[in-house]
Amino acid sequence: MVVLWLFVQSLLLVIDLANLVPLPEETKDGEQWLAPLSADLVALSEERHNADLIKAQEYINQYYSEIPILRRMTNPIEEKIKTMQNFFGLNITGKIDDATMEVILKPRCGVPDVQRYSYFPEKPKWEKTTITYRIINYTPDIAESEVNSAISRALQLWSDVTPLNFVRLYSGDADIMISFGSRVHGDFFPFDGPSGVLAHAFAPSEGIGGDAHFDEEETWTLGQQGTNIFLVAAHEFGHSLGLEHSKDPSALMYPTVNPNTYVNPAQYKLSADDIAGIQALYGARNPSVPKPNPKPTQPLRQPQPRPTKAPSKPAPQPNPTKAPVNPDRNPTVPGKCDRTLEFDAVTSMRGDLLFFKDGIFWRKRPQKPDVEANFIDAVWPNLGRVDAALEVPERDIVYLFKGRQYWATSGYKMLWGYPRDISRFGFPRSVTKIDAALYMGSEMKIIFFTGDKYWSYNRSRYRMDSKSPKRIKDGFHGISKKVDSAFQNDDYLYFSNGPHHIEYNYRRQRVLGSIPNNRFLNCP
Repeated sequence: MVVLWLFVQSLLLVIDLANLVPLPEETKDGEQWLAPLSADLVALSEERHNADLIKAQEYINQYYSEIPILRRMTNPIEEKIKTMQNFFGLNITGKIDDATMEVILKPRCGVPDVQRYSYFPEKPKWEKTTITYRIINYTPDIAESEVNSAISRALQLWSDVTPLNFVRLYSGDADIMISFGSRVHGDFFPFDGPSGVLAHAFAPSEGIGGDAHFDEEETWTLGQQGTNIFLVAAHEFGHSLGLEHSKDPSALMYPTVNPNTYVNPAQYKLSADDIAGIQALYGARNPSVPKPNPKPTQPLRQPQPRPTKAPSKPAPQPNPTKAPVNPDRNPTVPGKCDRTLEFDAVTSMRGDLLFFKDGIFWRKRPQKPDVEANFIDAVWPNLGRVDAALEVPERDIVYLFKGRQYWATSGYKMLWGYPRDISRFGFPRSVTKIDAALYMGSEMKIIFFTGDKYWSYNRSRYRMDSKSPKRIKDGFHGISKKVDSAFQNDDYLYFSNGPHHIEYNYRRQRVLGSIPNNRFLNCP
């Protein structure tokens, strides 16, 4: 009997561990990955399509995987379904019935409803009253000013009832880093596309603790059609401050939200349940102490724009301070027609070509005979020189790289939130600089060159390809040396190493010819 009892217990342990195995993060290209359905789940369900059962299984695994099974010989999946039904105030059947499936299909927060805070201490909270936040990027769905206002008012809900004050930062690390991303976005908790998971946030701690991420594939709004950015942000900031989900359907911290919900941020108030929860962590605000307004003051420069597409007609570009280079006064910089001229970087920008060398750049415009020379610091102060550059035309942004840092500029206007470290692209600490870079729009990839290797960054997934780096000669046949600069013009790629550029047909993987660098600057 003892042997039989031990065998049964080991079998139950295996079943329970199987239920905790997470689903794969990615889907295969062109088709949906289907997890094998649990036989127990099928038995505990009313007659349903496989798609519903897969959704139910994913839901239970994601939000109720940490439910402890205390009774012997019980069905772990049934216990988790009952816990979910109890949380939402449903009829506790342990089966996937219509009412349970209706809740499962609602848009919601990505934070589990019942968790043991495996990575955080019990009841995590900030051990200070001044909390900093920073908006890393923006959704193109609504104006940046509307996002700023929604974030400010969402934080104000919590500061109104606690001693907490919120201060916005425009660079560096903040306690709460706010960003928009889609699918796999760098935190091991990928989003799932429109509806489903709307956003998630992490409890207070070092590193990623406190950060709030919003699914870019949602349609964000402050109106009646779409997902309300104010309401979702206010909910996620509750998690950023240490709150778990509430069972009260009237509470802000309730995990689901009805689509196309409209609220007036100026009139919205926290429920009694929300107030009790946050004041249990931080206490109430002393009315005699004035509270700073978390609404940020106007910054010296606007935060980074995020247009959905390149403007059909580019806005007029202000001419930078012209500074024609005189080789006699600048003996370290060759003249533009010097046959030994080597470029540090080359990029397109709104139809022009920019050629960088030491502290200057030449601007070549279509159908213009003159090539302008300009000091880099006169246009982008404190940059000095550039190692690599590339343009993402659909965003109307040029990225400039120097050492391990990079900047973003729209036309000649440097954007807020920079410089940033190239580790954001996935580079290890061993990479100290980028030699050259180019954007291949047809493949939605950025190609970075370092030494005799190249790295491929997938812009649609916001991550470095898993097989990077590769040898340059393996990906670009005929290009075997280090690349000093690279750019795309029409359907051809151009790579320089020394005083010449190689013209390259990427589709046919062949070298077409060599062009002296000074020829690009209209020299004979």
